[in-house]
Amino acid sequence: MEIIATAIKGLHEIRLKVIGDARGRFKRHFCERAFAEAGLETRFVQMNHAVTLGRGTIRGMHYQLAPAEEVKLVSCTYGRVFDVAVDLRPGSPTYRCWAALELDESVAYYIPKGCAHGFQALSEEAHLVYLHSAFYAPGAEAGVRHDDPAIRIAWPLPPANLSARDQNFPLLALDPGNQAR
Repeated sequence: MEIIATAIKGLHEIRLKVIGDARGRFKRHFCERAFAEAGLETRFVQMNHAVTLGRGTIRGMHYQLAPAEEVKLVSCTYGRVFDVAVDLRPGSPTYRCWAALELDESVAYYIPKGCAHGFQALSEEAHLVYLHSAFYAPGAEAGVRHDDPAIRIAWPLPPANLSARDQNFPLLALDPGNQAR
């Protein structure tokens, strides 16, 4: 496992060592020791699995407000996705900047507190597994639009199959608190 810092503080690319033979493949998604040595969160309290159907489908951009903010470790166990994190931490030098990685079975994303997360399926079917450092808190749900002009995410495919909730998040420029709800 190789942990690589990105231009956004706290956001890391995790390169997974995939070992394969005639029987299949094996990889380690998480190692407490490696994460601790890199100064990353090691306590995860929840794991979710999402199956996304349809090339071009977008899910996101989601995050939780304080005090329910969470670190996410996102892995793609089947298919491929264009995975995006947006820095929404006021005062951060990369506030409103986004970074993306193409995730497949060999790459994961470590997303710090205060960043929105979303992805676009690059394959007809994609499976993502998320580890969360905080429990889901429905009252703390928040998000930003995938097409917010204040962020300008360059999605690789035409956006498709967005949920009504994801399409109706407020635009950052219109949100007087500078945080999407």
